[in-house]
Amino acid sequence: MLNDNERPGGPGPVLVFCCSGAADVGEIAHVAARRLDEQAVGSRFCLAGIGGRVEAMLRKVREARRVVVIDGCQVSCGRRTMKEAGFTDIAHVCIGDLGLLKGQAPPTEERVALVAMHARSMLGPDVESTS
Repeated sequence: MLNDNERPGGPGPVLVFCCSGAADVGEIAHVAARRLDEQAVGSRFCLAGIGGRVEAMLRKVREARRVVVIDGCQVSCGRRTMKEAGFTDIAHVCIGDLGLLKGQAPPTEERVALVAMHARSMLGPDVESTS
């Protein structure tokens, strides 16, 4: 478990992690994360590096101002990966909780926009886009 000075909330960037699973909702999560990156809301970051305990990547998360994880379904692989690495103070979006169900939600612009907007709202009012 992280102590208080190792929790996200530092001076670093907002980091965006996502499920990139094989299902339709995984694709929506991936594209929504890219959208947040393109809008300069946060920087996409490598979830596999966290799972692999790559120290430089773990340090970047500790230094992050905020962290958001976008998972496609209720299995919540992204959130579980972060928890296993000791990061629990994160914003978490589960696309299934937004009514988009695995196998029943072909990726559309409207669905991607919904997820990106929801993730952005979870980061709080102090996170502004530069675009």
